[in-house]
Amino acid sequence: MRILVTGKNSQLGRSIQNIVNTDTKIGNNQHPNDFIFVAREELDLSSESSISHYFDNNKFDIIINCAAYKQVDKAEQEAELANQINHLTIKQLASIASNQRARLIHISTDYVFDGESDKPYIETDTPDPINVYGRTKLAGEKHCKH
Repeated sequence: MRILVTGKNSQLGRSIQNIVNTDTKIGNNQHPNDFIFVAREELDLSSESSISHYFDNNKFDIIINCAAYKQVDKAEQEAELANQINHLTIKQLASIASNQRARLIHISTDYVFDGESDKPYIETDTPDPINVYGRTKLAGEKHCKH
């Protein structure tokens, strides 16, 4: 299987790379899957045309999206960019995954909730984001099939 991991320099992207590298070292120096890790330089998620061009030339079985506009406070001033990366890009990736018959794994955030609960949130709790970052992440989630 060909597996794309976006956000290779993110904390989650690096963690997945470490797992893949550990599996490869333990197993016969050959992982059964072909992992491709990309950062902004290879795939600019702020650019619709960059995304289209990349996927016109690359096909995957699984797309794991670890990339996001993550600067929570700065998102208030850069709402358009946060919306592009956290929402519109996910909509585009979901469409591409569907067209390629690939699975999309999208990583969200607890910021889609208001933080007022006295117990841990679960996936079925009603979201209520209180900032631009949370709203854009929630908007992106809505394009992912469960």
